Amino acid sequence: MMTPTDDPPLEIGPHSFQSRLFVGTGKYRDLDVMRDALAASGTECVTVAVRRMQLGVPAGKSLLDYLDRERYRLLPNTAGCFTADDAIRTARLGREAGMSDMVKLEVLGDPDTLLPDPVGTLEAAAVLVKEGFVVLCYTSDDPVVARRLEDLGVAAVMPAGAPIGSGQGILNPNNIRIILERARVPVLVDAGVGCASDVTRAMELGAHGVLLNTGIALAVDPVRMARAMRRACQAGRDSFRAGRIAKRLYASASSPTEGLIEFAGE
Repeated sequence: MMTPTDDPPLEIGPHSFQSRLFVGTGKYRDLDVMRDALAASGTECVTVAVRRMQLGVPAGKSLLDYLDRERYRLLPNTAGCFTADDAIRTARLGREAGMSDMVKLEVLGDPDTLLPDPVGTLEAAAVLVKEGFVVLCYTSDDPVVARRLEDLGVAAVMPAGAPIGSGQGILNPNNIRIILERARVPVLVDAGVGCASDVTRAMELGAHGVLLNTGIALAVDPVRMARAMRRACQAGRDSFRAGRIAKRLYASASSPTEGLIEFAGE
């Protein structure tokens, strides 16, 4: 992914990324489409659900067989875990499988909304940080919980833009802004992205990155959508770094009004 030469890489713990778009590997109609969409997205880091690595792949294979380890860094995640113990166990399995010392921690609290369980999330994060994991933590858009996670030592907080897979975009930009203003670690907007403008909006708010899956995987044309998300991420980042103009109640002429030549009437 092309980035301006003056834009430093995204640093998450000891890991460095030029691309600020993190992309999931689930829900694609087949593995060829997944492969092509990941390439089109320009991502350098793909998420893999440890508990679902065998789903949708030929017998005797796992999803890892279809990911170029020279091209992508893997981010194992604890998707599908509803208790801290399950999430901790799943994270350990991912590391023991040689996937990464990074983990995207998810402890879900409700099967319908897939919103995170804040108590279970804090409990699991504390254990995994102590065990040396680089924890990227999925959380709600609650600034208090985000700060508590930072205090525990997570490497990044990942507030949801909207419920997982909903495609609703950034529902509460004010809370995201508060989290960003107070953050001491990178903040990646995670979940709910439906189209390219959602990615741009997240980046224009100042997010350090965006993680998404469904918005690409279930698009009518996943490869084209992946390409759009790539460009949107860069556009939003450039827009944020450029600094938007202040909003005004009244018009402000684009052309100067001073020094105009007055023509006398005949």
